[in-house]
Amino acid sequence: MKRIFPIVIVLALIGACQPQNDDLIAINGLTMGTTYTVKLKLEDNSLGKERIHADIEAILGNINNSMSTYIEDSELSRLNHSKITDCQVISDDLYTVIEHAIEVSEISNGAFDVTVGPLVNLWGFGPDPFDLEVPADHEITLIKNQVGYEKINLNSAGKCISKSDARIYIDLSGIAKGYAVDRIAEHLDKFNIQHYLVDIGGEIIAKGTNDQQQVWQIGIEQADSTTRSVQRIIGLDNIAMATSGDYRNYFEKDGIRYSHTINPVTSKPIIHSLASVTVLDRTTMHADALATAFMVMGPDKTLTIANELKIPVFMIIKTNTGFEEKYNNYFKPYFLIK
Repeated sequence: MKRIFPIVIVLALIGACQPQNDDLIAINGLTMGTTYTVKLKLEDNSLGKERIHADIEAILGNINNSMSTYIEDSELSRLNHSKITDCQVISDDLYTVIEHAIEVSEISNGAFDVTVGPLVNLWGFGPDPFDLEVPADHEITLIKNQVGYEKINLNSAGKCISKSDARIYIDLSGIAKGYAVDRIAEHLDKFNIQHYLVDIGGEIIAKGTNDQQQVWQIGIEQADSTTRSVQRIIGLDNIAMATSGDYRNYFEKDGIRYSHTINPVTSKPIIHSLASVTVLDRTTMHADALATAFMVMGPDKTLTIANELKIPVFMIIKTNTGFEEKYNNYFKPYFLIK
C-alpha cells in the first residue's frame, strides 16, 4: 500500500553548492526504514543542536516503539498478534493515527485501508521477499476476508480499540511517517523556531525560509525509474507535502506489469494511468494518507475528490507517448517556475 522509495527531491536552495549561513543547522538520521533530515535556524543559542537532536530521536523512538510492525514487541505488533476481540487500551499516539486512518478510509471509500497488509504480502510486496507470482483467485478471496477497516472499532471514551475479526493486521506505514513529521514540527514550534524543514522519507513539512532567505524549495521527481530528475519545483511555507508513485516498485509476469500499490477494494494491483501524485495539506499525516488513497483511486477520482475537499494535488499521468501533468487550481500557487 505504501510507496517505498522517496520520490521528492529536497532542494534547500537552488544553488546547493553555495556556502550555508552559520545559523542553519542540519540534523540527519535513520528511522522507520528510511532516512530523516531536519533543517532549522536557531535564534535561541541556549537550545543547541545536541538538545534538538536528542529530542527528535526521542520522539521518533517513541513513535517507532508504538507503531512499527518490524519491532516484535511494539505496541502495534502486540495488538496485531493479539487474538482477542475485546477493547484494548492503546496510547494516545496510536489512537490518534488509527482514528485519522479510518477517517481517510471513509473519505476515500476504502481506497486507503491500514488493514490491507495481508493482500500486499500475498502479491509479493511485503517485508518477507519471495518469488513474485500472481496469486490464484481463491487465495485472494481467502485473504480478502481478513481485510477491511470496518472491522476496526475505536472507543473514544476508553481510548481503546477492538477488532471484530481477531485476524485483522494493521500496518500504519502509509500514515505513520507523516504523523512523525508533524510531531517533530510541533516540538520545534514549542521553542518558537520560525524556520525549519522536516523530511522523513519524502514526507515533508516546511515553515519560514531556507538559509538564502527563500521559501523552501522542493523538487517533484519525474516518473522515471531510471533517473532522479526533477519534474517541477514548488515552494513550501507552513504547509506539508507527500508524494506517492508506482513506477519504482513492481514486477512483470507474462508481459503484464503488476504495481506494488494494491487496491483494497478489488484486492488487486492498480491498473490505471496515474504514475505519481503529490498532495499538499496543513498536516503531513493527512497528506501522507491522502497520497496513498489517491494513488489507488486514479487520476479522475483523485481530481474530483481533491477539488471537493479543496486539497492541492499534482499528478503525473502515463500516456501512449510518455507522461503528462495534471493539477488543480489549489496547487498552482505553489509552483516556483510556472
